Amino acid sequence: MSQDTAQGQLSDTIAGLLPFLRRYARALTGAQSTGDAYAVATLEAILADRSVFDDATSPKVALFRAFHMIWNSAGAPVEGEESGIAEVAQRHLAKLTPNTREALLLSTIEEFSAAEIGEVMQLEESEVRDLLDVAVREMEDSVSGRVLVIEDEAIIALDLESIVADMGHATTGVARTHSGAVNLAGQERPDLILSDIQLADGSSGIEAVNEILKSAGDIPVIFITAFPERLLTGERPEPAFVITKPYTEAQVRSAVSQAMFFSSTETLNA
Repeated sequence: MSQDTAQGQLSDTIAGLLPFLRRYARALTGAQSTGDAYAVATLEAILADRSVFDDATSPKVALFRAFHMIWNSAGAPVEGEESGIAEVAQRHLAKLTPNTREALLLSTIEEFSAAEIGEVMQLEESEVRDLLDVAVREMEDSVSGRVLVIEDEAIIALDLESIVADMGHATTGVARTHSGAVNLAGQERPDLILSDIQLADGSSGIEAVNEILKSAGDIPVIFITAFPERLLTGERPEPAFVITKPYTEAQVRSAVSQAMFFSSTETLNA
């Protein structure tokens, strides 16, 4: 295989993984623009030196390890230039035990194993497991609130309600359509919205969420979808938390805890 062919294959691999790196960076920093800046810096570093891929167990691990080298070299900074919910996210981020949120995101959102997280963060596997335990306690013990579930599949809606209740949060209701979601939000303002994208009557969960946010103001949002790549395109503002179907309880608990604690999400334009 020629060097040009190998480089072309690596570029294609990185391009396929980039939406997931951007998702992670956005959730970690609390803002799309800040997360993308770190993703770009990571790509620039890889272009200068691709050796990070030589000994990694997978291309995704290598890409995220390169990101963490940039992240750590910058001191995992809290930006002072953000405003609104992004500012809240960064303020809360500064209060967490170092490395806990990174480990939790890598585990539950990106689905890395503890061994892979250790490779990404350059830590022992036992250290990673300790970080995950601390992260769960800090997130779940910090805050409780009201959650609006927008989901047209009854079994999934019941499962989400159960998870939310077990975490100590209240559910304001379950909506199956755009109009139902807007009506429920108007009756009781939620602290968090957990939404599917395609609803029962063919309407859009994205449009429903944006209509709610126009009247209710900043509310953290978690989208659940079988096609996350349709949201992580870079062509428009995107949500901080996107959970892929079929999801796990751990993923939902992690995203709900973080979104409620950090309020780190941005409006997704329809």
